[in-house]
Amino acid sequence: MAVKLHRCPLLFVKIQGHPCWRVQSALDEQGIDYEVVKGPLAKGKRTAVQKLTGQSLYPAIEFEDGIAYREQSKDMAAKIRAGRLFEGRGTPAAPPPVEPAHEH
Repeated sequence: MAVKLHRCPLLFVKIQGHPCWRVQSALDEQGIDYEVVKGPLAKGKRTAVQKLTGQSLYPAIEFEDGIAYREQSKDMAAKIRAGRLFEGRGTPAAPPPVEPAHEH
């Protein structure tokens, strides 16, 4: 499942203290496919990410179904590195098979 990483346009900033890079590097480390969606630097112009998450903060992850995930970047990176980004997502488990009725 590919995701979209909504982040600031400062792609050249590659230090772990930068929130967008922190999450992007965690995605890279875990081998998760993603598309970078660069948004405006000015908070007042971040209408797309605000519509998606209800906040004007980066970074945010958008899943294929259009649902967004956004929290503090340290928490996002930790969840990604723990392999839990897709937790609770995907198709529900199939119900257990029904045993055939036995005749008595």
